[in-house]
Amino acid sequence: MTDLEAPLRRAAPALLGYAAVRALGLVVLAVWSAARGKSAHTLLTARWDALWYTRVADLGYGYEVRLPNGDVHSNLAFFPLLPWLERFMHAVSPLSYADGGLAVSLLASLAAAWGIFAVAEHVYGRRNQEGREARPWKGGGGRRVGVCAVLLWAVLPVGIVQSMAYSESLFTALAAWSLYAALTGRWLTAGTLALLAGLTRPVGLAVVAAVWVAGIVSCMGATSLAGRSSFVRDRSTAPAPGARKWRCALGLVLAPLGAAGYVLWVGHHTGKGPLGYLDVQAGWRNGFDGGAAFARFVGDKFTSFPSALAGVGLIVGVGLVVWLYVVGVRQGQPLPLLVYTGVVTALALCASSYFGSKPRLLMPAFPLLFPLALALARLRTSRSAWVVGGVAVASAVYGAFWLNGTGPP
Repeated sequence: MTDLEAPLRRAAPALLGYAAVRALGLVVLAVWSAARGKSAHTLLTARWDALWYTRVADLGYGYEVRLPNGDVHSNLAFFPLLPWLERFMHAVSPLSYADGGLAVSLLASLAAAWGIFAVAEHVYGRRNQEGREARPWKGGGGRRVGVCAVLLWAVLPVGIVQSMAYSESLFTALAAWSLYAALTGRWLTAGTLALLAGLTRPVGLAVVAAVWVAGIVSCMGATSLAGRSSFVRDRSTAPAPGARKWRCALGLVLAPLGAAGYVLWVGHHTGKGPLGYLDVQAGWRNGFDGGAAFARFVGDKFTSFPSALAGVGLIVGVGLVVWLYVVGVRQGQPLPLLVYTGVVTALALCASSYFGSKPRLLMPAFPLLFPLALALARLRTSRSAWVVGGVAVASAVYGAFWLNGTGPP
């Protein structure tokens, strides 16, 4: 058995379950779209962000749309890794740029599911040097929690985005495996994947921050951020401290190069200096205002009775996100996960525009699902299967309804 076969075999139930949930979502989307005279393929590959990524792959950067109100939507707002991969898929296969993006997203979603499983299994199944369980999870073994975490990620209400030619799946895959590499002391891998995550979405800064926190603590000589074997599970096979610190330092240097490189290139390309990317985002009326605009958006929902229900739903949703984060802190999630989740959540909730996109922007914050996964893992298998199955059907129906409507945001 190769080094890859053993972990892949452990993750197989999670990956099979994930594939089944996503297949259900695609089947429901195809049936719903056909009934409305629409193409499911077009909905997945040729709307909103997917179109912008395809244009970058086909024509390069420089395309922009000027709106009647004076706003300028530039494709420089979209980071380059997904378009590069679309261009590569088009070059080596008969796939179009759009279909190349869809193929990348589908493969990346499986890689993301595997990465989520690996992180959850590591966090909830870790053992200390004496071989005892690091935490008494009361029936929520690491592998079982990992499977449940993947299934919960699959059945998110906006989970259909994982199957679209968007960058969420690619980013989540890179983030999950970078975090896993940091938690297990593989610093060059962690830094390289953080670099790639930084070339995928602006929220790549969250991965960089998590890797830096993990690396700085490790380089200072701490053996763990949460649990004695959080970084290197088996010390008998760990490299010598000097070599480990050298690799750690190099990983920290690599981590921010992707995001920093693209932002600096945009500033040079636009002639507006290092902060030129912020001007590009301003053209989309997007920025970071601490959540003030989102609070006004929610408050405006209470001006009439029907919309007030939506306002209540938004408040409940934000409260749930905050509560899950607090539970993760109380359960002792490793500090890199808390840093990563905190930054992703803050950037999603405190952005000043595209309020309908916030559930999608929160999708990469998968550690928020770990407390729910632990609770699900403690149920009988039959009960947890019924819960996941019911939510999967609801998610598939909602995804089809949402994508055939005004979405995707």
